[in-house]
Amino acid sequence: MYKLSEIKEKLEKVFDKKQANVLTDVIVDAYGDLVKSSDFNELKTIVKELAEAQKRTEVRIEELAEAQKETEKEIRLLAIGLDETRGEIGGLSRSVSYGFENEAYRMLPNVLKKNYGIELREKLIRKEIGGEEINIFGKAKKDGRDVLIVGEVKLRLDDRRMKRKEGDIFKRLDEKVTTVMEEYKGKMEEYKGKEVVRVLITHFATRGFMKKAKESGVIVVQSFEW
Repeated sequence: MYKLSEIKEKLEKVFDKKQANVLTDVIVDAYGDLVKSSDFNELKTIVKELAEAQKRTEVRIEELAEAQKETEKEIRLLAIGLDETRGEIGGLSRSVSYGFENEAYRMLPNVLKKNYGIELREKLIRKEIGGEEINIFGKAKKDGRDVLIVGEVKLRLDDRRMKRKEGDIFKRLDEKVTTVMEEYKGKMEEYKGKEVVRVLITHFATRGFMKKAKESGVIVVQSFEW
């Protein structure tokens, strides 16, 4: 770009001084407008680019929203599947427990007679008494005395697990014994005030649990004893 003095000098070679001054001012103003127009065009380009970027961002946000919907749908399906799996596992666990109970009904009488001198008067049954489900219930003789058998069946008895999850199984067993005694009080004179033999049947009991059972006066029968 020429300097102002150079422009005037060149114009004065062709025009008189006054005309040269006027033409110089016109040229300078025109150049200034040209620069402003260039800046404006550049600004329009920037705005256009920003608008395009905004559109791309909005499209991406819509895509992310759709992806989130799909993810939420998948999570719901997984939750449903998990509930179904839990139900199946729970059903399998109950089936195994009932199967073990049925085995206990057949094998327990011999174990009680052989190891504890308890002879059943009638076969063991599962029975609801006073709103409580009693896994093992029966009438028996022990040392010539009439007794009732009240028992629970658990696949595994672990004193550590009992503290964390299952609660006090001995307390639960005592509650069932109380329910049985309340139900039969006044109905079976021969059992009134008589002993109730508490029994827990399991595949395996930890050493700590066996110790607690002995202290509580509860018979624990493990399946290997059959």
